Amino acid sequence: MLHYAWVLAPIWLTLALILTWLDLWLTYKRREWIKAQGSVLLEIKIPREMFKSPLAMEMFLNSLFGASVGTLIDVYFKGRVRAWFSLEIISIDGQVRFMIWAHKNMKSRIEAQLYAQFPNVTVQEVADYTLGIHRDPEKITFGWFGQFALTKADAYPIKTYIDYGLDKDAKEEYKNDPIVPMLEFLGSLKRGEQAWIQILIQAHSKEGLKYGRIFTKPDWKSDIEKEVKGIVKKATMKTEDQKNPTSLNLSKGQTEVIASIERAAAKYAFDTMIRATYFAEKDIYNPANIGGLLGSFSQFNSQTLNGFKPDFNAGVDYVWQDFRGAKKRNNEEKLLEAYKRRAFFNTPFKHFHGKPFILTTEELATIFHFPSYVVAATPTLSRIPSKRAEAPSNLPI
Repeated sequence: MLHYAWVLAPIWLTLALILTWLDLWLTYKRREWIKAQGSVLLEIKIPREMFKSPLAMEMFLNSLFGASVGTLIDVYFKGRVRAWFSLEIISIDGQVRFMIWAHKNMKSRIEAQLYAQFPNVTVQEVADYTLGIHRDPEKITFGWFGQFALTKADAYPIKTYIDYGLDKDAKEEYKNDPIVPMLEFLGSLKRGEQAWIQILIQAHSKEGLKYGRIFTKPDWKSDIEKEVKGIVKKATMKTEDQKNPTSLNLSKGQTEVIASIERAAAKYAFDTMIRATYFAEKDIYNPANIGGLLGSFSQFNSQTLNGFKPDFNAGVDYVWQDFRGAKKRNNEEKLLEAYKRRAFFNTPFKHFHGKPFILTTEELATIFHFPSYVVAATPTLSRIPSKRAEAPSNLPI
C-alpha cells in the first residue's frame, strides 16, 4: 500500500497543491469582491397601526431569496458570492429597534419590497450602532456573547406563527405573538445596557462548481426524505409488520410532525446563523439578563419539532500567548469583530465556531416580524406616531 502511495505521489501531491492554490485564490478574490460591495444598515420604524400578520414578512423574505452567483468567470475571477443579509433586533438603553443590513446595491430592492408589504413603515439608512463598541473589560462586561444552533436536524421546523394561529384573522387582543416576550425583555433594559440579536441569512442551494466546490454538496431536501422515512420506520417498529413500513402506523403526533416537515419543505430555505449578546457598563451589569436573553428564544421551541439552544459562548475563552509571547485576541473580541462585519458565510470568519443551519422563510418571519401595537405594547419599541402617507399628486415639480 505504501509503495503505491509513493508511486502515485506526483499525482496526489499535484492535486493537493492545485486545490490549496484554488482555495487561497478564491479567498483572496472573495475578500476583494466583498469589500467592493460596501454595506448599508437600514432601520425600519413601524407605526402604531400595524395590523399585518407575519405572512407579510414571509413574503418580503421570499423576495430576498437568490442563490445565483453568476457565471464561472464571476466566481473564479471576480470572487462573487451569494448575497447575504442580517436581520437585527437590538436594544440600546431599553430602546428597541428593527434593522436590516445588506450590501449597498441591495438597498433599493429592500426598500421597495418593504414598502410593498408594509406601506406605512419608514425605512431610513442609519449609522452602524456596533462601531462605537469595543471590548474593554475595565468598563464593559459582556454577560453572554454567543451563537445558537438547532436542537434537532434541519428537517424539523421550529414552532412558527402558523402554529400560533397568527395566519388567521383573529381579533388583535386575542392573538398570541411569540415575538412579544423577546421585545418585552429587550424593552426592559436600563440605560447603560445593550442587547443585540443578529440573524444572518443566505439563500440555501445545492453547491457545486459554481460555489467553489469540486465535489457537489446536496441541498437539505435529501435530509428531509431521510427524516420522514425514519419517523415512519420508528412507528412501524412498534407493530408486528416491521418489514413493510407504512404511514398507517403513525400516531397523530407523528402525522402532525411529518405535516410540519413537508410544509417547511415547500418554502424557500436560507442558511442561517443567529448571534446574540447582552452587555452593560460594569456598575449596572445585571447577570439575570443573560437568562432573559436566552429565554426570549424559548417560545419558538417545540418538544416534537425543533428549537434553539446556545451553541457557542465566546466568554469561555481567555487571552493566551503564542510561542513568541504575543497576546492573542480571545473569542469574545473575534466574535465582536465578526458581528460588526456581519461575517459568517464567507471569509474572514467563515463558519466561525459553528455551522449554518436551515430556516425557511416561514420560520424566519416568526422570529423577525413587526408586531401590532395591541399585541406588543412595549413602550420602548421604536414606532412612528402616524401612518406614512403618499405625497399629494398636485405638488409642483
